[in-house]
Amino acid sequence: MGVGGWHWNDAWIFVSAVIAERLERDRALHAALPVTGATLADLLAAADFLHHSVPSREELEEAVRRLAGAGLITVDDDMIEVAPAGEQLWRTRPFSGLSSAVMTLQAQLNRAAEPGYTDWSLDEQTYLAAVREYSMRLADGR
Repeated sequence: MGVGGWHWNDAWIFVSAVIAERLERDRALHAALPVTGATLADLLAAADFLHHSVPSREELEEAVRRLAGAGLITVDDDMIEVAPAGEQLWRTRPFSGLSSAVMTLQAQLNRAAEPGYTDWSLDEQTYLAAVREYSMRLADGR
């Protein structure tokens, strides 16, 4: 990774956003509900699934700033969606399976785009609410 290149956390959060959004899209379609994107709790769940850890508020905030600034995701309050450029990146990646998707995506990011920056912030209260929601889902077995 060169100076100013994409970080592993950026790829982790991007892959998590893709997984979370697709799961939410499937749930909405099966329940005949509008498709609205993934919540921060959905993103945390996908990140934990991929890496067996929940990103810190700082890790999540920095990655979302870089990804949204590069036009790969959109974020509105606590709703995250993969933008058309992000969908294109995901569809054109070398297929590697989920076990190595983050590493593959980091390499793809470094070849395809420069990190951007957007002035999005994640306050502690919103982050903790998403962690609580995800924790409640785990406790409920969802």
